[in-house]
Amino acid sequence: MTIIVTAKRKTAVARAYIKEGNGKVTINSIPLQIYEPFLARLRISEPLILAGEDYVSKVNIKVKVKGGGYMGKAEAARIAIAKGLVKYFDDDKLKLLYLQYDPYMLKSDPRRKEQRKSPTSKARKHYTTAYR
Repeated sequence: MTIIVTAKRKTAVARAYIKEGNGKVTINSIPLQIYEPFLARLRISEPLILAGEDYVSKVNIKVKVKGGGYMGKAEAARIAIAKGLVKYFDDDKLKLLYLQYDPYMLKSDPRRKEQRKSPTSKARKHYTTAYR
């Protein structure tokens, strides 16, 4: 049985494929142990550490991420892994653990970059005028 879960963070979109296995985790065909940068690797491994070895050692997780920057990709992969583990094991205890640790671990964060407005160079920057 294979579980497919999608997750988004900013403009990054991740798809996690979870199936029975021996605990291998790959992100874009790169093993998690050598995934760079280090902070992104830590962020991705949070749901795996919280779940514990008894859950993670029973499944193989393959994540495909595209779009966004490296931390956006890491966040999207983190959400996809957490949602996939909860769906695969159908465990309310695991779901409650994730929700207590971080509510955004099981749902996507709705914040996006604000659109740039026409006459200016940034989203909120405006030209100043002096009336003297």
